[in-house]
Amino acid sequence: MKVKYYADTDTVYIELLDNPVFETQEISENILIDVDDKGNLVSMTIEHAKENAGLWEFSYQEIALREMA
Repeated sequence: MKVKYYADTDTVYIELLDNPVFETQEISENILIDVDDKGNLVSMTIEHAKENAGLWEFSYQEIALREMA
């Protein structure tokens, strides 16, 4: 996964898969998703990210799997 933030346009680009984009779909006025030919989510673009996604702080946390009892 790659996350890029463009400060000059307040845009976030999140790349989930390195697949060719088949179609771009508009989810809302400021949110676009790209899907591959199988319908898998490839990437997402969020415009006006600070307002629309609360992008004042970004963090990543991996949660370990718990053993089933």
